[in-house]
Amino acid sequence: MSAKLTLDDILDLRAYEREREAFRAHIIALKQRRRVLVGPIVSVVFENRETMRFQVQEMARAERMLADAQIQAELDVYNPLVPERGELSATLFIELGTRAELMEWLPRLVGVERSVELRIGQGERVEVVRATPEEAHEAQLTREAITASVHYVRFRLAEAQVQRFAAEPVALAVNHPSYQHQTLLSEATRAELLQDLHG
Repeated sequence: MSAKLTLDDILDLRAYEREREAFRAHIIALKQRRRVLVGPIVSVVFENRETMRFQVQEMARAERMLADAQIQAELDVYNPLVPERGELSATLFIELGTRAELMEWLPRLVGVERSVELRIGQGERVEVVRATPEEAHEAQLTREAITASVHYVRFRLAEAQVQRFAAEPVALAVNHPSYQHQTLLSEATRAELLQDLHG
């Protein structure tokens, strides 16, 4: 099976309605294992083929898309977020509830998408893998004076880093001048992400 989604992976509207409730429940459970809170206002959801298929199905449903060309356009947007072997792909959310919080934090967190790190190992043996913004979306989301509340990032790991990821503690961190927090990945999350890394 190809890692990337094709038109054949996307059900038509009637077929999707029949399976939507069960598929949605599956994705909610999947995202619980793939969502990591980093400090009080940042969360990261690690995406995979299934989460992106759900995204495209929901967009097609919301927009009542019937033509292959419309659905292919959505696939072209979301396929870059399906990780390749040795990669992790993630959506970073800045979770702010009020306009005042938005006005305070979004200017302060400019560049946050370049400040996300995986920290593999412990103590002096910690190896840092820094995220890079997902190229196709960066131009729309990067601003000099204010950041967006959603960013798409990617981690690329060498084979030796993947082996350490499997065997040692791993933390997800935001290392930004205005926001410094890290969270140790749970065993369940690490197991999920290893599936992505192994392709």
